[in-house]
Amino acid sequence: MRYLMAATFLALLFAAPPAVAGEKPQATLYKNPQCDCCEGHAAYLRQHGYTVTVKPTHDLSLIKRMYGVPEKFAGCHTTVIGSYVVEGHVPVSTIDRLLTERPKIRGISLPGMPLGSPGMNGQKTEPFTIYELSNDAVKVYAVD
Repeated sequence: MRYLMAATFLALLFAAPPAVAGEKPQATLYKNPQCDCCEGHAAYLRQHGYTVTVKPTHDLSLIKRMYGVPEKFAGCHTTVIGSYVVEGHVPVSTIDRLLTERPKIRGISLPGMPLGSPGMNGQKTEPFTIYELSNDAVKVYAVD
Protein backbone atom coordinates (compact mmCIF):
# COMPACT_ATOMS: atom_id res chain seq x y z
CA MET A 1 0.00 0.00 0.00
CA ARG A 2 2.84 2.38 0.86
CA TYR A 3 4.48 1.68 -2.54
CA LEU A 4 1.19 2.40 -4.32
CA MET A 5 0.77 5.70 -2.47
CA ALA A 6 4.36 6.69 -3.25
CA ALA A 7 3.95 5.75 -6.91
CA THR A 8 0.72 7.75 -7.13
CA PHE A 9 2.39 10.75 -5.52
CA LEU A 10 5.36 10.55 -7.92
CA ALA A 11 3.04 10.14 -10.90
CA LEU A 12 1.15 13.29 -9.91
CA LEU A 13 4.37 15.13 -9.20
CA PHE A 14 5.89 14.30 -12.58
CA ALA A 15 2.66 14.44 -14.60
CA ALA A 16 2.68 16.82 -17.50
CA PRO A 17 0.39 19.84 -17.32
CA PRO A 18 -2.71 19.66 -19.52
CA ALA A 19 -2.31 20.92 -23.07
CA VAL A 20 -4.05 24.01 -24.35
CA ALA A 21 -6.67 23.19 -26.99
CA GLY A 22 -4.95 22.54 -30.33
CA GLU A 23 -1.53 21.95 -28.77
CA LYS A 24 0.17 18.67 -28.20
CA PRO A 25 0.73 17.82 -24.54
CA GLN A 26 4.06 18.20 -22.78
CA ALA A 27 6.24 15.08 -22.91
CA THR A 28 8.80 14.05 -20.30
CA LEU A 29 11.38 11.57 -21.54
CA TYR A 30 13.37 9.61 -18.94
CA LYS A 31 16.62 8.11 -20.19
CA ASN A 32 19.97 6.74 -19.18
CA PRO A 33 22.44 9.67 -19.13
CA GLN A 34 24.77 7.92 -21.62
CA CYS A 35 22.10 7.07 -24.23
CA ASP A 36 22.20 9.14 -27.43
CA CYS A 37 19.37 7.48 -29.37
CA CYS A 38 16.93 8.74 -26.70
CA GLU A 39 17.96 12.29 -27.59
CA GLY A 40 17.21 11.37 -31.21
CA HIS A 41 13.69 10.31 -30.26
CA ALA A 42 13.19 13.53 -28.25
CA ALA A 43 14.28 15.54 -31.32
CA TYR A 44 11.87 13.51 -33.49
CA LEU A 45 8.98 14.30 -31.11
CA ARG A 46 9.91 18.00 -31.14
CA GLN A 47 9.90 17.98 -34.95
CA HIS A 48 6.30 16.76 -34.73
CA GLY A 49 5.09 19.51 -32.39
CA TYR A 50 5.74 18.07 -28.93
CA THR A 51 7.49 20.02 -26.19
CA VAL A 52 9.88 17.51 -24.65
CA THR A 53 11.75 17.69 -21.38
CA VAL A 54 14.56 15.13 -21.16
CA LYS A 55 15.37 13.83 -17.68
CA PRO A 56 18.54 11.73 -17.44
CA THR A 57 18.36 9.19 -14.62
CA HIS A 58 20.29 6.22 -13.32
CA ASP A 59 16.99 4.86 -11.93
CA LEU A 60 15.27 4.11 -15.23
CA SER A 61 14.11 0.69 -14.01
CA LEU A 62 12.33 2.43 -11.11
CA ILE A 63 10.59 4.80 -13.55
CA LYS A 64 9.48 1.82 -15.65
CA ARG A 65 8.11 0.02 -12.58
CA MET A 66 6.40 3.19 -11.38
CA TYR A 67 4.53 3.48 -14.69
CA GLY A 68 3.77 -0.25 -14.92
CA VAL A 69 6.00 -1.18 -17.85
CA PRO A 70 6.63 -4.95 -17.77
CA GLU A 71 10.31 -5.84 -18.24
CA LYS A 72 9.40 -7.88 -21.33
CA PHE A 73 8.08 -4.69 -22.98
CA ALA A 74 10.83 -2.30 -21.89
CA GLY A 75 12.36 0.04 -24.39
CA CYS A 76 15.43 2.17 -24.12
CA HIS A 77 13.61 5.14 -22.59
CA THR A 78 10.27 5.95 -20.96
CA THR A 79 8.20 8.96 -21.98
CA VAL A 80 5.21 10.29 -20.10
CA ILE A 81 2.73 12.21 -22.25
CA GLY A 82 -0.42 13.40 -20.54
CA SER A 83 -1.72 10.47 -18.52
CA TYR A 84 0.04 7.86 -20.69
CA VAL A 85 3.40 6.13 -20.64
CA VAL A 86 5.03 5.69 -24.05
CA GLU A 87 7.82 3.14 -23.85
CA GLY A 88 10.62 3.15 -26.41
CA HIS A 89 10.90 4.54 -29.95
CA VAL A 90 7.18 4.66 -30.76
CA PRO A 91 6.33 6.46 -34.03
CA VAL A 92 4.46 9.75 -33.59
CA SER A 93 1.52 8.53 -35.70
CA THR A 94 0.80 5.91 -33.03
CA ILE A 95 1.31 8.41 -30.19
CA ASP A 96 -1.10 10.83 -31.87
CA ARG A 97 -3.63 8.01 -32.28
CA LEU A 98 -3.30 7.16 -28.57
CA LEU A 99 -3.90 10.77 -27.55
CA THR A 100 -6.88 11.09 -29.90
CA GLU A 101 -8.58 7.80 -28.95
CA ARG A 102 -7.78 8.08 -25.20
CA PRO A 103 -8.24 4.37 -24.41
CA LYS A 104 -8.40 3.27 -20.77
CA ILE A 105 -4.87 1.82 -20.70
CA ARG A 106 -1.58 2.78 -19.02
CA GLY A 107 0.19 3.32 -22.30
CA ILE A 108 1.95 1.77 -25.26
CA SER A 109 5.33 0.17 -25.93
CA LEU A 110 7.70 -0.55 -28.78
CA PRO A 111 10.07 -2.91 -26.93
CA GLY A 112 13.81 -2.88 -27.44
CA MET A 113 15.61 -0.64 -29.88
CA PRO A 114 14.42 -1.62 -33.39
CA LEU A 115 16.63 -0.41 -36.23
CA GLY A 116 15.01 2.34 -38.27
CA SER A 117 12.58 3.34 -35.51
CA PRO A 118 12.34 7.09 -34.77
CA GLY A 119 15.62 8.15 -33.18
CA MET A 120 17.44 4.93 -34.12
CA ASN A 121 19.94 4.48 -36.92
CA GLY A 122 19.57 1.85 -39.58
CA GLN A 123 16.92 0.80 -42.02
CA LYS A 124 13.44 -0.32 -41.02
CA THR A 125 13.13 -3.92 -42.21
CA GLU A 126 9.62 -4.80 -41.02
CA PRO A 127 6.59 -3.13 -39.48
CA PHE A 128 6.89 -2.17 -35.81
CA THR A 129 4.52 -3.91 -33.41
CA ILE A 130 3.42 -1.51 -30.68
CA TYR A 131 1.83 -3.09 -27.61
CA GLU A 132 -0.93 -1.80 -25.36
CA LEU A 133 -0.06 -1.75 -21.67
CA SER A 134 -3.09 -2.29 -19.46
CA ASN A 135 -4.01 -3.94 -16.18
CA ASP A 136 -5.79 -6.81 -17.94
CA ALA A 137 -3.30 -8.07 -20.48
CA VAL A 138 -0.73 -6.89 -22.97
CA LYS A 139 -1.98 -6.96 -26.56
CA VAL A 140 -1.12 -5.37 -29.88
CA TYR A 141 -2.19 -1.72 -30.09
CA ALA A 142 -0.83 -0.91 -33.56
CA VAL A 143 1.44 -2.13 -36.33
CA ASP A 144 3.29 0.78 -37.89
